[in-house]
Amino acid sequence: MNPTSAIPEPATQATVSPPPRSAQRWVVTFAGTGINLALGVLYTWSLFKESIGKEFGWKGEQLNDPYALCCIVFAFAMILAGRCQDKLGPRLTASLGGLMVGAGLVLISRTQSYALWVLGFGLLVGVGIGFGYSSATPPALKWFPPSQTGLVAGLVVAGFGLAPVYLSPLSKYLLATSGLRGAMLIYGIVFCVAVCGLAQLLRNPPVSAVPGRTGSNATGPGVVAPAGVWRSPVFYLLWALYFVGAGAGLMVISSISGMARKSMGDAAFLATPAGASWPACSPTGLAGARP
Repeated sequence: MNPTSAIPEPATQATVSPPPRSAQRWVVTFAGTGINLALGVLYTWSLFKESIGKEFGWKGEQLNDPYALCCIVFAFAMILAGRCQDKLGPRLTASLGGLMVGAGLVLISRTQSYALWVLGFGLLVGVGIGFGYSSATPPALKWFPPSQTGLVAGLVVAGFGLAPVYLSPLSKYLLATSGLRGAMLIYGIVFCVAVCGLAQLLRNPPVSAVPGRTGSNATGPGVVAPAGVWRSPVFYLLWALYFVGAGAGLMVISSISGMARKSMGDAAFLATPAGASWPACSPTGLAGARP
């Protein structure tokens, strides 16, 4: 009899992914909120319109074209950015967004050319916001079970709507002390550093580490393949709801500062954060906070 055969072999233990650390998931969540607080510079356009008109002599549609193009590019860039976020990860995608926002703002700070403002703010900043915005929420949601995704999505997305609360008085101060181009240059540098820095904190949790979550290839009742979404009438109803709600809000936000100045005088800058924060609390915003 072999003496070593009497020694029992140690049992093989199954590898189980540890539960996500509580601190780590909240770091990811508030990093996303911080990114959106920086990307909310889109909502401050109305504060700069008067200075642009006085300094550059622009009138009518010229004052709205960079903002309008930025909104359109932002929307369509999110489709590509969402795919990049799935393939390349949130860290790299958000960093690309921060670099593009910074490059766009720095570019327009060096020129008064209408074409370059359309290119810099309308295209570069629009694509950058789309990439950053699309990378902020998904990684945060993955760290939490389905029962908490509504709260987490609301916390991350609220940063975008609440950005004018600090950007509005800050923009007024920068315009008075540094001028239009100086303000854009400062925003370009600060937002690039802030978004790229916070992007390094974005990461997806280990696979199957969150209780109640399954992999991306899950099947079963209520699970719809991406191609199946196009055949659902609920998709088109939600799309129309967002189109009407967001479209109306963005049109008002682009001119809200001038509208408020006629009725509120020196306190008009308060209208920008109040009006721009509405999307975070509106029915469409609340709908988006649900899983």
